[in-house]
Amino acid sequence: MDPGDVVPVTTGDTSDIHYVDTGMYDTAAYGSVYVLDTPEPTIVDTGIGTNHERILAALDSVGIDHDDLSWIVVTHVHLDHAGGAGFLAEACPNATVAVHERGARHLAEPGRLWEGTKAAVGDQIEYYTEPEPVPEARIRELEDGDRIDLGDRELIAHAAPGHAPHQHVFESPADDAVFTADAAGIYVPSLDAVRETTPPPQFHLERALADVETIRDLDPSTLLYAHFGPAPTGDRLDEYAETLRAWVGEVEDARAAADDDAVVERFVEATEMGAVWGERKARGETAMNVRGVLGYLDGR
Repeated sequence: MDPGDVVPVTTGDTSDIHYVDTGMYDTAAYGSVYVLDTPEPTIVDTGIGTNHERILAALDSVGIDHDDLSWIVVTHVHLDHAGGAGFLAEACPNATVAVHERGARHLAEPGRLWEGTKAAVGDQIEYYTEPEPVPEARIRELEDGDRIDLGDRELIAHAAPGHAPHQHVFESPADDAVFTADAAGIYVPSLDAVRETTPPPQFHLERALADVETIRDLDPSTLLYAHFGPAPTGDRLDEYAETLRAWVGEVEDARAAADDDAVVERFVEATEMGAVWGERKARGETAMNVRGVLGYLDGR
C-alpha cells in the first residue's frame, strides 16, 4: 500500500469502512485515516494536516461529497491525529468535529498545541504544518460513554488516558471493531507486529496498560489502528501489554547506567525499524518514545 491509496477494510465483520494511507512523515504504512460510508458519512482521525488533500481525495474515491460529510471524529489532539481537523472542517462545511472534552479547546485555539508538538517531536516537525483552528460552534465535546449516531451504526467513545488524557478509543459494535487511536500501540503490517508508542509529555505506563484492558473488555474481533491499518485482534492486545512493560523496563535499566542524552542515543542507534520506516523516521520515533518514558519515570 502506497501513500494516497484507499482500501476497503475486509477484516472480520466490518462493512463500508475504507482507509487511506496519508503518507505521514513521507513514510508509507505509518499513518491511516478511516472513511465510513454510512448514512452520516464520517472520517476517524485527520492526520498531521500536511497531506489532508489525500483524505479529501479518499472521500472522492469512496463517493462521498465533501458537503455531505457529517462527522470528523478525532481520537485525540496529538497533531498526527488532529492536525488536519481545521483544514478538513473548512473543506467539509457541514461536518461536526467530535473530540474529547479535554482536547476541544486545543482544536479551537491550536497555538499551544503547536508549540507543544514542536517540543515533543524534535526535528520531525518539518513534516508538519501549523494547524488551522476549528470554529467552536462546530465542535462537539465528548465524554466517556458518549455515542455518535452514524445512521446505521454508532461509535461509542471510551476514555483511554494512558497515551494522553484527551484520548478516546471508539467502539463500533455493528462492526465488532474498535478504532484504537494509540491505545493499542503501532501495528506494523510488514512485520505483523505491534510496537510501542510512548511520546512525551503525558505517557503513563499503568494507565496505558489499563487502556489495553479497556479494549480487551470490549472484545472486538477487529482492531482499526491509526498506525497502521486494520488487523484481527487475536493476541495483539497481550502482545502490546508485554511490549509496553518490556520497553519501559529497558529504558529504566539503561538510565541506571547513563545520563538521559546517552540513553536516547543508545536506543536510537539500536533501532531496527529503519528497514521499515526509513532511517530518519525510525530514529526520530525512537528518540521521542524514549523521552516519553524518561518523563514518565521522572513523574513516577
